[in-house]
Amino acid sequence: MRLSSIALFASTATAISFSGSSIVTNYFSRRDGHNKCPAIWNTISKDLTSRFLANGQCNPDARAAIRAIFHDCGAWNTAQGAKGGCDGSLAIAPGEIDRSENKGLANIIAMLKNMANTYNVGVADMIVFAGNHAIVTCPGGPRVQTYIGRTDSTTPAPNGLLPDVNADPAALSRLFTDKGFSDRDLAALLGAHSTSNQFHFDTSTANVGASQDSTPGVWDVKYYSETLNPPKGIVVFPSDSKLAQYKGVGKEFNGFVNNAGKWNGKFADAMAKMALFGSGNTKNMADCTDSLPKTTNAKRELKAINPFMPRY
Repeated sequence: MRLSSIALFASTATAISFSGSSIVTNYFSRRDGHNKCPAIWNTISKDLTSRFLANGQCNPDARAAIRAIFHDCGAWNTAQGAKGGCDGSLAIAPGEIDRSENKGLANIIAMLKNMANTYNVGVADMIVFAGNHAIVTCPGGPRVQTYIGRTDSTTPAPNGLLPDVNADPAALSRLFTDKGFSDRDLAALLGAHSTSNQFHFDTSTANVGASQDSTPGVWDVKYYSETLNPPKGIVVFPSDSKLAQYKGVGKEFNGFVNNAGKWNGKFADAMAKMALFGSGNTKNMADCTDSLPKTTNAKRELKAINPFMPRY
């Protein structure tokens, strides 16, 4: 997953007060989604599996799709309410894909736009579905609750809502709080760097393409221990290193070390929440979670991997 900024931000109800309103709304508490998931998403899911899985691991396109959902949905805060967020603007708003924080996403966004056109579905929905599909495609990854039925927007996302790898931890904590996330949510979402490769932070010859943990093709918790004690060849973003030791975020971060079960559950909650940024509620949406692949067993997949094959 090519990263120049962290840009990685629970299905739990969170009380959020939107600007211009005196009413505190349980913005993420509604889980209607009674509409039947269109069958086309089963076809799309099979297509994505063929694109995202290679030699028992999630490949570079899968990792890029995970980054794409963070960058489309994550450029949002609670002040925007039921607009922005997961609206496809990363793909269709003039100039947004060209921003410095979105370096390296052009190819995956072009692929997902083409797929949306081919299957006659929304671009925003395709980015969200593909991102959550990629997560569960990675061996050990959780199934994230996934709704379909967003409205695409050509309005660019506001600037300054994606975190920077060099930012102060207090500023990063505030940025995520403004999105409705807790310290635990933030610590859990950082774990998506388990499948990350960086290309634009450290551009030295030795580190271009370096991963953030030693198993980038597998969804596991090595990222947490290896951020705290990096082995040779691993690149740790300054923001990750600082947050791993920062107040409540650091406490939660350390709680995920060697605790895959805890992390997967908390990550899936936080990711499901982010995937509804800008949706308001799910009343007119369809729950397409069952169209995603079933979660795979990381240990079983690892046994099947040729240890001498190239890593993705």
